[in-house]
Amino acid sequence: MIGDILWNPPDDLRETTELGRFMAWLAAERDLDFHDYDSLWQWSVDELEEFWGAVVEFYEIRFHAPYEHVLAERKMPGARWFTGSRLNYAEHLVGRDEDLDRCAVVSRSQTRAPVELTFGELRGQVARARAGLQRLGVREGDRVVAYMPNIPETLIAFVATASLGAIWATCASEFGPRSVIDRFAQIEPKVLIAVPGYGYRDRYVSRQDEIAAIRTGLPSLEHVVGVPYGTGELPADAIRWEELLSEHAPLEFTPVPFEHPLYVLFSSGTTGLPKPIVHGHGGQLVEHYKHHGLMWDLKPGARLLWFSTTAWMMWNALVSALLLRASIVMLDGDPTWPDLLEQWRLAETLRPTNMGVSSVYLMTCRKAGLTPGQQLDLSSIRTLHTAGSPLPAEGYRWVYDHFDRDTLLSNGSGGTDVCTGMVEGCLAMPVYEGEIAGRCLGVDVKAFDIDGNVVIGELGEMVVTSPMPSMPIALWGDRDGSRYRDAYFDRFPGVWRQGDWIRFSERGSCVLTGRSDATLNRGGVRLGTGEFYRVIEELSGVADSLVVHLEDDAGGSGELLLFVVPTNGNAVDANLEQRIAASLRGQLSPRHVPDRIVMVSAIPRTLTGKKLEAPVKRILQGEPPDLVASRSSLLDPTALDAFVALAGEIRHTER
Repeated sequence: MIGDILWNPPDDLRETTELGRFMAWLAAERDLDFHDYDSLWQWSVDELEEFWGAVVEFYEIRFHAPYEHVLAERKMPGARWFTGSRLNYAEHLVGRDEDLDRCAVVSRSQTRAPVELTFGELRGQVARARAGLQRLGVREGDRVVAYMPNIPETLIAFVATASLGAIWATCASEFGPRSVIDRFAQIEPKVLIAVPGYGYRDRYVSRQDEIAAIRTGLPSLEHVVGVPYGTGELPADAIRWEELLSEHAPLEFTPVPFEHPLYVLFSSGTTGLPKPIVHGHGGQLVEHYKHHGLMWDLKPGARLLWFSTTAWMMWNALVSALLLRASIVMLDGDPTWPDLLEQWRLAETLRPTNMGVSSVYLMTCRKAGLTPGQQLDLSSIRTLHTAGSPLPAEGYRWVYDHFDRDTLLSNGSGGTDVCTGMVEGCLAMPVYEGEIAGRCLGVDVKAFDIDGNVVIGELGEMVVTSPMPSMPIALWGDRDGSRYRDAYFDRFPGVWRQGDWIRFSERGSCVLTGRSDATLNRGGVRLGTGEFYRVIEELSGVADSLVVHLEDDAGGSGELLLFVVPTNGNAVDANLEQRIAASLRGQLSPRHVPDRIVMVSAIPRTLTGKKLEAPVKRILQGEPPDLVASRSSLLDPTALDAFVALAGEIRHTER
């Protein structure tokens, strides 16, 4: 792992960036002088109390009751942050009086005309929505849920809910009723906010039947609020959005304890019920100030464009850009319609300083031969973010071959469980070809071997060895904390296990190679699935792929299976098989060559695009499909069919 340097930090970093401003503030206010990012990061994890105390003071976080200790107990689980304090996340999100005329939201959708809101307009609608929720009886601790797309009304409802100390959760409007009920029923909501349908490409998708089924499945509901969107009819007894916002009211915020629940995010739900992950007001507030300001360099005048549905933690990260007085772009519809260039066209028009795309989308653009940096004016983009999956070296080269050389490419990884980034790039770190630049400030990330020893230069479990404020405060309904401990602290007591397989270099850069529960063990050598995909999906004729290893209980080498979706519905012919085998052997090793290549029509992916490697393996090992994966949580519910059929063939052969 010795990738070439493709980009270096700017010479004026200390004068022009939020991170530089923070370092200058530390020198002036704390007499702490850090000469580079690495020394700052080391201090941020060694001196957690000093670092996080500095963050809240630097960003002038408003406490309605002061804190007694930054970190009362430095342990996991059970860390207690900013004890005794009271604050409200929403109060910080909607700005101060001096921000009233500043642009906050730019909305584009395939359902209606563009919408834009200033901070003043956002504040006014939040105040009205807050008063409306109060009339419905919503109080501190109640749950408000939304079956909504990524539009301003969703943001307004969320901020109003948070301002009351009520608890928010959302599902994207493309989810089916079973997926929604599996999530929302766990938290027993009082109010549901929903749209009757939405535009997707050039058609309208009605959700009237889905809303009826969801209402039936949520007996705790007392009210339904309908948001007009497109041509669909709202339920006859629904409270209309305009009615909810019908009364003027002062904008107020209920001070809550630092750890008071802000929202519940849900895991993908591929196996069993989705895990309800509870995040707190204070944890998300201080983490997103730190992450979005110091890592992403968001500040007044910046703009963040990052396509996300409301089902992904990136939606929560997107709206937190408002904390820094940056504006956000809210997109709803198919971001690749009418063609792959559409997201880049939007960027040319809307002029974001920061743009986020999935690694898969970026590689698809590359494979299609697009050159958006040359075809369009994308000069506003200072940082291009990628996440969702590892980005191959070819993706790095494509960006720096076709975009402005001054653009920072920041590949990163984090997750729903902490609702932030853990490893990624920033304006203070070089970009190494094919590698994530380093660790985020305040995040003590390491790679552990099977015995819990730190390893460098070899694959290990991605772990966090010191507390983070944004770690979940609980899993909903987990009264004794046993599910929480099993989810994150089962392997290494007192150490957070992220569930990814990672390799760090001596210089602190890293590569993720896939989920650790899907890591392949071939003859005693661990192989990351991401390494396969970086090679296979570069080949012409391959649209998508998935690899699993079926171990031999008798101690043999087992069977390595590669599933391939051919481009344009073509078959996997002998020539393609030979090219796949030759590429894996030449670019990786003979151990990576599969025993069998199987053509399938689709790879099972979650609604957020992650491949279901571990569930597919369990199906092939004979476990009942309905217990292994919930079809309602998949992008394509039929994508499991080929694997279920193959599992039947395997069992028949074994007999």
